[in-house]
Amino acid sequence: SLEDYEETVKKAKEAWKVWADIPAPKRGEIVRQIGDALRQKIKVLGSLVSLEMGKIFVEGVGEVQEYVDVCDYAVGLSRMIGGPILPSERPGHALIEQWNPVGLVGIITAFNFPVAVYGWNSAIAMICGNACLWKGAPTTSLISVAVTKIIAKVLEDNRVPGAICSLVCGGADIGTAMARDERMDLLSFTGSTKVGKQVALMVQERFGRSLLELGGNNAIIVFEDADLNLVIPSALFAAVGTAGQRCTTARRLFLHESIHDEVVAKLAKAYAQVRIGDPWDSDTLYGPLHTKEAVKMFLGAVEQAKQQGGSVVYGGKVINRPGNYVEPTIVTGLPHNAPIVHTETFAPILYVLKFKEEEEVFAWNNEVKQGLSSSIFTKDLGRIFRWLGPKGSDCGIVNVNIPTSGAEIGGAFGGEKHTGGGRESGSDSWKLYMRRST
Repeated sequence: SLEDYEETVKKAKEAWKVWADIPAPKRGEIVRQIGDALRQKIKVLGSLVSLEMGKIFVEGVGEVQEYVDVCDYAVGLSRMIGGPILPSERPGHALIEQWNPVGLVGIITAFNFPVAVYGWNSAIAMICGNACLWKGAPTTSLISVAVTKIIAKVLEDNRVPGAICSLVCGGADIGTAMARDERMDLLSFTGSTKVGKQVALMVQERFGRSLLELGGNNAIIVFEDADLNLVIPSALFAAVGTAGQRCTTARRLFLHESIHDEVVAKLAKAYAQVRIGDPWDSDTLYGPLHTKEAVKMFLGAVEQAKQQGGSVVYGGKVINRPGNYVEPTIVTGLPHNAPIVHTETFAPILYVLKFKEEEEVFAWNNEVKQGLSSSIFTKDLGRIFRWLGPKGSDCGIVNVNIPTSGAEIGGAFGGEKHTGGGRESGSDSWKLYMRRST
C-alpha cells in the first residue's frame, strides 16, 4: 500500500546515511558477498523464475548468473571509479572532478527479466554508494521477495541495514508514487515504451533523473554472402527464445531477395523442430507466454498481419494445451512499412521481408520508432564498417554475424529513440548512478 511505501522510503533514506559513509572498496566487498549468496541459490532461484515467469529453466538460471556476473564486475569497479585532476588556470589551485552517489535509486523492473535487470541496476548503484528501492513486476513478486531476502541477509551479516536494498511490491499506484517522489534521486524504469513515456514525463516534471530501458523492434539483415549455417540458428534463437518476450527479440528479418525463399524454407523446417513444453523440463526450448493478455495480443497481431497482406508460413495459432502456449510464427509477404511490422508485439512473431540494396535495408532497419538491437549477417568487411558507422544502424546495440538477443555485462546495455536512451551495466554507465562535483 502507499502507507507501506512511505515507511519503506523513510527506512531506505536512513539506511543510505550508513551506506554512503562506507568506503567504495568495502561496499564492493559486500556486493561480492551478494554475488556469492546468489551463486549458492542459483538453481532454486532459476527454478522460481521458470515457475513464475514461464521461461525455460536454463534461461532462469542464466538470468541469476547475470546478476552474479554483474556483482563480480561491480567489485572491480568499486576500486576504479574516479574523476580527473585537471590543470587549473589559476596559480596554487587544484581542479578536481569528484563523483558522489545520487542517494536513493528507484528501480522498476519488468516481468520478462525479473532478476537480471534489478541485478544490473542494484550492483552498480550500490558500489556507487546509493541505496535502492525496487518495485518488481506485480506478476513476479515471489522472485522479488526471494532475491531481496538473500540480499538483506548479506547486508545484515555485515552489520549494515537491510533497508539499503528495499523492496515494495505493488501495482501502477506505487510506480506513479515513485515517479512523482522527489526523494527518488534516480528512477530506473524498464518496461513498455507507452508506460515509460508517462514515467519520464512525471520524473521530468520535478526535474528528476530517469534511466529508461523501453521497447525494441529489432531487425536481422541477411545479405547474399552470409553463412546460412549461422543465420538459421541465430534467427531462430533471437525470434523464438523466451517465447519472443525479450526486449532484444528479433521481430523483423530482412533477407536479400536472392536467398529469401531458401532461408524461409530452412527456417520453417527449424521452427518445426523446436521442442515446446513445460519450462521445468530440461528438453524444452520454448515455454508459454506470461499472461492470457499476451495470447490475445499474439492472435490480434497475426490477424492484422494477414489483413495487411502477410502470409503465415509457420505457426499462427494457440496451442491446445493447458497454459498460455502459442505457436512460434513466421509471416512473409508484408512490405517493410506495414503498420503491424512497425508495432512491437511482445510475442514470438517474426516478419520476414525482402530487400535488394544495402542502402535501402539500412534505412528500413532505422525507420522504426525504437532503436535497441540490430544485426547483420555478411562477410563483406566494408559493409560491416558501414553498418557500425554513422550511416549504419541507429541502435544502441549493433551486432555482426550474431543474433540480436543477448548482451554482455561489460558493454553499456540500452537503446536510442523510443527505447529511451538509457544505458545499464557496463562501460561508463556507472556515471548515471552518480553526480559530478567539479
